[in-house]
Amino acid sequence: MKSNPAPPPGEAQRTAEAARELIELLEVLWERGRDMVSATPVSASQLRVLYSLDREEGISLRTLGDLLGSAPPSVSRMCDRLEALGFVQRLPSSVSRRQLELHLTAHGKAYLRELRVQREEALLAVIADMSPTNRKALLRGLSGFHEALEGSGPTASSRSRTPLKDVSSA
Repeated sequence: MKSNPAPPPGEAQRTAEAARELIELLEVLWERGRDMVSATPVSASQLRVLYSLDREEGISLRTLGDLLGSAPPSVSRMCDRLEALGFVQRLPSSVSRRQLELHLTAHGKAYLRELRVQREEALLAVIADMSPTNRKALLRGLSGFHEALEGSGPTASSRSRTPLKDVSSA
């Protein structure tokens, strides 16, 4: 694993502030995309559940709770709501009769697919207005950010399971 030198004083702070501002702008853009996909209200916390199930199909409530950093009762209530919307289904586990597996339904998968299409179209419109040099710089920077986030080696898998955010408020 390669080691990168520490950034010059202030550079890390300016970079973090720029990333935060970008994320806030993306959140506004994302909300527009969510509104265009469905009249069904899906909260940000519920959306994190859908993304998690899309990545890890068939996980248990306990594993989902660990992934999201939330207590099982909160996750269970959220899955109840998503099940009522037709986005999630609970099925008996193939490993244990005492556990249930969480799966996205065809409706849930279609919702995520359409949401991603809407969001990508919004991003493409902004990216089309950028100069080729800035597009390449953005790609290079985002690739580097992703690599740093994912890490490498044996700790990468534990880092990718860091709780996303407590979902108990949803």
